[in-house]
Formats: sequence, structure tokens, C-alpha cells
Amino acid sequence: MKQKQKSLLIATLLAAALAAGGCATQDPRAGAPAAQSAVQPLAQGRWDAFNRARIDALIAAHGKGSPGYDARKPPYAVFDWDNTSIFLDIEEAVLVYQLQNLRFGATPQQLDTAIRLNIPHKAFNAPFNNAAGQPVDIDKVAPDIIESYTWLYRNYSGLKGSQSLEQVKASPHYQNFVAKMRYLYEAIGDSFDHAVAYPWVTYHFAGMTEAQVRSLTADTVAWQLGQPIEKVRWTSPAALPGRAGVVSVNWKNGLRLVPEMQDLYARMRAAGFDVWVCSASFVDVVKEISSNPAYGYNNPADRVLAMELERDAQGVIQPEFRRGYAQTQGKGKTQTIERFLVSRYGYGPVFVAGDSEGDQNMMQDFADTRAVLIVNRLRASDIGKLSGVAVQTYGKADAKYLLQGRDDNAGVFVASQAHTPLGAKEGKLLK
Repeated sequence: MKQKQKSLLIATLLAAALAAGGCATQDPRAGAPAAQSAVQPLAQGRWDAFNRARIDALIAAHGKGSPGYDARKPPYAVFDWDNTSIFLDIEEAVLVYQLQNLRFGATPQQLDTAIRLNIPHKAFNAPFNNAAGQPVDIDKVAPDIIESYTWLYRNYSGLKGSQSLEQVKASPHYQNFVAKMRYLYEAIGDSFDHAVAYPWVTYHFAGMTEAQVRSLTADTVAWQLGQPIEKVRWTSPAALPGRAGVVSVNWKNGLRLVPEMQDLYARMRAAGFDVWVCSASFVDVVKEISSNPAYGYNNPADRVLAMELERDAQGVIQPEFRRGYAQTQGKGKTQTIERFLVSRYGYGPVFVAGDSEGDQNMMQDFADTRAVLIVNRLRASDIGKLSGVAVQTYGKADAKYLLQGRDDNAGVFVASQAHTPLGAKEGKLLK
């Protein structure tokens, strides 16, 4: 039987089971009957039908109308943001928009400090050798970046100069700066631990305020939604080889909002769940895209846990990770949830959603979690093992891990567990 037909059959049987016995559902925590919630079920959208039925059952079992529901102690859900709540990564998109439009608040000296902060003095992994095949490290590429940024800083009217953006874009310094900055981001992420790579990209907000970061994010989203979904390649100019030489970088463009996740946020809130976001992107960036009504998620800005930086007395962002805070990736997500949510509610999240290794800890670490949604990106490591569990338990009424398929060619969910990578024609369940 084809996957989609099988999904529909399983969902139909599950729905029938839920409806059995009049208006009662089964509470998966205690096995006790629970009054069916009056909250509307999820829109069909492009959900895998079994996943949608399982989430509807969870909402009915724990939300308003269920015997155990207490508005003073509501259930809560925790969502990752990038590649879970949206298609692609908002932090990466903001970096590209920031580079293309030179939306920076840092002086050359401040930027030099930011791009070097905590980066090991050793060569990047071999895929990030320069065009001549020579290894590159931070001590080679940082001087090239700062040399070009200094020229832009002194000449661009949006910084300290008098030339228009179009005029400075005609200089090789512009392409050298943007290409090597974007290259450096990828090289760090590929070569070093997440604890080094994740906060690095946030330091480029140094010298800005929350309002400026949120405005930058809004401009980024407006731009990205009009971009095609495709791979983009930037190469630094041969006219300015510098110490690093000519380097190139590729990434995916075309961020998209996800209607199914917008609907899930809304349905959970309507059912009396508190909905939280826990993201490895910068907090002000996530606050804007998750709370701005224009983007359809409508989650309160104070329900965001994300990467934090120090700020001065005027609220100006500093290139320093906020002291006393955990990085919101990997084990840091669990620590952050324990600090700010478990201490507040007295229990863990009933539902968790994510897509990557950075989410696997919060998916497994809380005994109160009844369902975990994994957006399938064909990842390996422990998240791959959890995806395997989702495949093995597919169709079972007590399945905890739910694997949701996606087609990267269109930036949309698909009605199965399979993931179709960009450029591929067929989907796969597991890596």
C-alpha cells in the first residue's frame, strides 16, 4: 500500500477509535477517559495524516475539556524555530540580508573583535580550502574582511561615508566583504563545535538595538518570501585575494512560512496550551518573526527563549554572550527549559517539535513529554535514531515520535514521513 494511502487509513482508524464510546477520548498518561475537547482539529494541510491525528488526540487529551485540565497549571509545548516552525533558517537569512544591504552598527574594530571571538587558531576543514587548494584559518580571512569593511565603513553613506549602496557595490571591497563573511560563517559551522559556531553569527548585531534588529528581521522576511528556493553561490573577487585567497560559499535561499505550523500554534493556544519557542537564533530575531501578526504565528514575544547577548544601559547590543545564560542548542535547550519553564510550571513540556541535533536533548529529557514532532531533514546522529523510532512506531496509537515529511524543492510539508532534498525528485524516510 502506498505511503499516503496507508497514512489516510491509519488516521481514519485512529479517528474512529477516538470517537468510540460517544464523546470520550483516551488520556495517554493515565488510560482514563477524557471528555473530547471542543477545540477544532488541525486543518488537513499537507500533514502526514497519522501525525495530524496523533497531535489532535494529544490536544484533546490535555487541552480544555479534558478532565485533568487546569487553567492555572496548563500544558505547554516547546517548538524549535528554524527548519521546524519555518522552512530554512531565519538567522542565516538575516545575515545574508544584512551583508547585502550593509546593515551593521559595529565599527571596524568592533567587528574585528566579533568575528574572531572564541574561534580556534587552526585551519578550517578541507572543504573550505581556498580556490588554490590552500588551507584557510581565522588569522587569514579576518584581516581580509576587516580591510574591506573598513573601506565600506568609510565610504558607504549608511555608515560613515557619502556614497550610495549602489556606488559601493561597484567596488571589489563590497563583494570581498560579503563573500568572505558568508564563507566564514559556513567554515566555522563545519569546522568547530556548535558552542563556537552558534553564537558567532549573533555577534554581528553588535552596536544595534532590539528595535533595529527587529526591523532588520522584518525587512529580511519580506525579501526572502519573494526569493526563489535555490542554492546560491558567492565567490570573493580575484582582484582582492588578500591573505585568504579566493574563496567560495554555497547556501540555500528562499525562506518560507509553514501554514501547518501556524495552524498548530493557533490550535494549541485555543485549547489552553501555553506555546513557547526555544531557538538557537538570536532572541530579537525570533521575537519579530514569531510574534509579528503579519507572519501568521502570533505567538507572544515574551514566549521566546533564544540566544542572548549582553546590552549596555541604553540597550545597545554588545558582542558578548549574556553572562549566566546557557546557549539554546543541544543540552543548553534542556537547561534553558528547566530554568525558565519547569521552574515556572512545575513540570516539563507535553509536546516538543524540532528538526536537528540541536533539538534532540529537549526531545528526550522530560518525562512529561507525550509527543515529539520531528521535521524530517534526513539527519543522522541521535536525531536520526529518533527518526528511526518514528518510522518503526508509525501507525501505533501510542507513538511518541512523529516524523513529518518535507519537500525542499517547494519549501512545504508533504503528506508522508519522507523528505525530498533540494534537487531530488523522490523522498526518503531516513538518511
